[in-house]
Amino acid sequence: MTKTRVGFVGVGSMGQCAHLRNYVTVPDCEVVALAELRPVLGRKVAEKYGIPHAYESAEEMLASESLDAIVAAQPFTRHGQIVPALLQTGVPIFTEKPLAGSVQVGKRIVEAVAASGTWHMVGYHKRSDPATMVAKAEIERLVASGELGDLRYVRITMPAGDWVAAGFNELIRTDEELPKLTFDPAPADMSTEAYQQYVAFVNYYIHQVNLMRHLLGEDYTVAYVDPSDVVMTVRSESGVAGIIEMSPYRTTIAWEESALVAFERGYLKLDLPAPLALNRPGRVEIMRDPGDGETPMTEVPTLPWVHAMRQQAMNFVAAVRGEMAPMCQADEALKDLLVAEEYMQRLAEARSS
Repeated sequence: MTKTRVGFVGVGSMGQCAHLRNYVTVPDCEVVALAELRPVLGRKVAEKYGIPHAYESAEEMLASESLDAIVAAQPFTRHGQIVPALLQTGVPIFTEKPLAGSVQVGKRIVEAVAASGTWHMVGYHKRSDPATMVAKAEIERLVASGELGDLRYVRITMPAGDWVAAGFNELIRTDEELPKLTFDPAPADMSTEAYQQYVAFVNYYIHQVNLMRHLLGEDYTVAYVDPSDVVMTVRSESGVAGIIEMSPYRTTIAWEESALVAFERGYLKLDLPAPLALNRPGRVEIMRDPGDGETPMTEVPTLPWVHAMRQQAMNFVAAVRGEMAPMCQADEALKDLLVAEEYMQRLAEARSS
């Protein structure tokens, strides 16, 4: 097969450092064009990464280029303004998380995907970390085999820390001002304060909301949110308990995100690096204690030196080429926004009681 021709819509900080610099290293991918509203920035980025064509708008790029896929690194509160139009090209698209800034806009995007005949992958890069991919496969195997008993509990801890991890060191900047942008409207049933809180939650913790479902292997509901806004407990469809600890403490340099997946006779521990850390996978530890006189064993797989954002780029290109399923599509990502609404409701209930 020929290389997959990818076009970029937006090459700001995340566009460059979370995505573009990874896509240009994927052997089966060729970034053939970019669109950037700041023309000087667009030209400088294109020159640095060897991209043949730089346009000042997505419309220009789409009218001039034959693309196999689109990466649109845009603020998620603008997804409703740009994603439906990009889907009309009929090629797969990728955006950052979350799907949108509200359930209402998210539903419109899912409807646009259904009408387009293509698909939309949402960038939950933690699913693509080599450690998470190993952990997910082993969890599915253990659930199917039953060798360690039932899956009983999932805990995700996400302290605030240095998520950039020097990842913007190569960022190209200019002093150009962005033109005035149009953003998606806030939900009619939310106050300004409530919407700001909702957007803050989905911006920072939606990764963990999504990772919880990924590790459980099924949907879940929010059971309780502590008034301190530090702990959210959940219950899966089959009755597995879960908890997300939201910044129980903070660090200034470290990033200490982790997950525990507990079975009756063993567990998996997952440690994930800062989102923009380069050439560093997470770590997964698997403990098995089958009992009946068997010796308990702990295993720590040796993983390739591939960071999650690069693996995510490889996974998206592989999905475009039909070699694997997209890691998280729009219809599932909509569920994360619904969980976030549940979180808001449970927090309000806890604080009013």
